[in-house]
Amino acid sequence: MAVYALTGFSLVSLLSFGYLSWDWMKPSLVADVATDPVEKSPPPAFSRPPHIIFILTDDQGYHDVGYHGSDIQTPTLDRLAAEGVKLENYYIQPICTPSRSQLITGRYQIHTGLQHSIIRPRQPNCLPLDQVTLPQKLQEAGYSTHMVGKWHLGFYKKECLPTRRGFDTFLGSLTGNVDYYTYDNCDGPGVCGYDLHEGEDVAWDQSGKYSTFLYTQRVSKILASHSPKEPIFIYVAFQAVHTPLQSPKEYIYRYRSMGNVARRKYAAMVTCMDEAVKNITWALKKYGYYDNSVIVFSTDNGGQTFSGGSNWPLRGRKGTYWEGGVRGIGFVHSPLIKRKRRTSWALVHITDWYPTLVSLARGNLSNVPGLDGYNVWPAISEGKESPRTEILHNIDPLYNHAKYGSLEDGFGIWNTAVQASIRVGEWKLLTGDPGYSDWIPPQTLTNFPGSWWNLERLTDGVRKSVWLFNITADPYERYDLSDQRPDVVRTLLMRLVHYNRTAIPVRYPAENPRAHPDFNGGAWGPWASEDDGDEWEGGREPLKSRNKKKKCKICKLRSFFRKLNTRLMSNRI
Repeated sequence: MAVYALTGFSLVSLLSFGYLSWDWMKPSLVADVATDPVEKSPPPAFSRPPHIIFILTDDQGYHDVGYHGSDIQTPTLDRLAAEGVKLENYYIQPICTPSRSQLITGRYQIHTGLQHSIIRPRQPNCLPLDQVTLPQKLQEAGYSTHMVGKWHLGFYKKECLPTRRGFDTFLGSLTGNVDYYTYDNCDGPGVCGYDLHEGEDVAWDQSGKYSTFLYTQRVSKILASHSPKEPIFIYVAFQAVHTPLQSPKEYIYRYRSMGNVARRKYAAMVTCMDEAVKNITWALKKYGYYDNSVIVFSTDNGGQTFSGGSNWPLRGRKGTYWEGGVRGIGFVHSPLIKRKRRTSWALVHITDWYPTLVSLARGNLSNVPGLDGYNVWPAISEGKESPRTEILHNIDPLYNHAKYGSLEDGFGIWNTAVQASIRVGEWKLLTGDPGYSDWIPPQTLTNFPGSWWNLERLTDGVRKSVWLFNITADPYERYDLSDQRPDVVRTLLMRLVHYNRTAIPVRYPAENPRAHPDFNGGAWGPWASEDDGDEWEGGREPLKSRNKKKKCKICKLRSFFRKLNTRLMSNRI
């Protein structure tokens, strides 16, 4: 393996920081695989169901929190994590829609058809309507349910909207990224629209308010108007710190000495979000919720290193299956935790929140078979062993196949050209093209991405299609053991084969020009009627339009937008 280091930054210096201090020469055997995701854990001994506040941030890098050694100020997150339980073996998905779908359904992407990319604004696609969502289960348990922030789980039909999927109220955006002040979102040149919604209506009157402030004020208003005697679930999906990099000037001023402009703006957005969490926590105390509350904090994917984020010292970035793309910041803060002020190394995945939170709410999980998540509350609260022993990061049959992959390289049981990744016990396997693979330090220098971005780059990965790492011993994925341990490679490939047999067809339809905001009053929103049916019934390809005349009228426009998408949108995430 050829590893290049910058002048002044060597492996010796990294060792001095403690980044390479593991015993990587003693990989253990593959752990036993659990077979029943829904653990029969006894209900927690609370006098009444707790209030649940789930906070999800967007594109916040693993390194970008104070307690991970960041240069960004996050005093609130640091304090809440220190007083609760830090989850340092916590995994999410590499991009937005997959993490959100798995949180809301408790199922892997391969079991919802969302295993490829994200749901794009003009696609007739959304979280499958047959899925019973987390807020729906909490409603069944007697909870008032509210969502504030970014949805990004599809909206082409009204049935796809948050208020039809279990939330009593909703204030936020439906698409993947909007302007923080104007709430405009362009899905390509000339395809722009307004995207801020109150319930199922367009919230035109809220334009001009910085989204982090607006969402925090809404949470406070919800708490003020609700009774703390009744259980409440609030899902706060901040837009921050996704691009565009926009922040109030007073936060940018704090980082005026930071030479890199993108990092400076990004840092300001993180600190602003941190203060928003402080205000939410204060509101919980002010209105009488805090003593019976559970606050979960999670990122949705790795940081985008070219937009100010940092996953250092992990490898990779947002959109990749390296640890920098899938290992998240996570913690739980609650007066109800039995063993507080500690760090947990229990294996936890974002699918686990579904059964965990429903169990906390004393809800019924018996009528939602096939969950991929586990109830991890005993591991979090009491320090017990996690019931989870493996994670399917994903299998994406549509992603560009690796040039050098083959069925032969996969022992005749798996085509290693297919993008896939799985962790079993201490072992992690990647096949196909895992994505951008460098280690990138925080972009603090003015000339980034000049000399710094090449701090360390692998040069032998281009012709590979299989990687194996002992993640416990080698969390930064520096030592590929696929050649030394073909037995482990084969075992993990067999697990991929097992999961692939349970996968449903990919839901990734062609974009529909009817979604253009110009046809919907200038705003992004539902465009298909209830009578249109499900365009994805029956397989991978969308059914032909039932209204041929309507299709003919817009066929030229459809072709035009399709070409634009192919040329300009292929790299948008």
